Amino acid sequence: MVRRAALLFLLLINAPAAWAQAVEISPFGGYRFGGDPFEVVAGRALDIDYAPALGLTIDFPLSGGMQIEGFFSHQRASVPVLVTGSSAGPARLGISIDHWQVGGLQEFGAWRARPFLTGTVGLTRYGTSSDSEVRFSLGAGGGVKLFPTSRLGVRLDGRVFATILDAGGTALACGSAGGTCLVGLHVDAAWQAEFTAGLLVRFR
Repeated sequence: MVRRAALLFLLLINAPAAWAQAVEISPFGGYRFGGDPFEVVAGRALDIDYAPALGLTIDFPLSGGMQIEGFFSHQRASVPVLVTGSSAGPARLGISIDHWQVGGLQEFGAWRARPFLTGTVGLTRYGTSSDSEVRFSLGAGGGVKLFPTSRLGVRLDGRVFATILDAGGTALACGSAGGTCLVGLHVDAAWQAEFTAGLLVRFR
């Protein structure tokens, strides 16, 4: 997944003339906190507080500081697993978590330091090399863009992700008039927080 994101980044850099509007590209790195998704894959409690994360954002500025944003983030961690009948001790299992999301970004001001808020929706893939699952996910966050020049800057970002693992609804009570019902909704979600920094390149 990281190789695909890097290839996409190189293709975008080599073709800026193909875009009729401004585009901002930011490859980033940092850390993602929260081990709930890893525990879902492993099927047991784990002592994983954080792991490195790499990714890429692509933003298309509109007007009034509003931007359309595409977001990709990859995280991988190695956890111990017991192998039945083995005397060599626990083996290691590589688990990866990828967020693919799209949404909006709102900048505040047009200064060299531009605070922003983001909101995204998309898919989260988590699993191992032999098995994986895809779930619906939500993301929200904020940060600041620092522009020492008009085309080159730094982006500092913080996000929270909620991956929907299971959801269901149950009718609690229904009225005879108009068929109105009260519904109880149960949602099981895995939460993570991510803090990153990246190079920000702006093309026109």
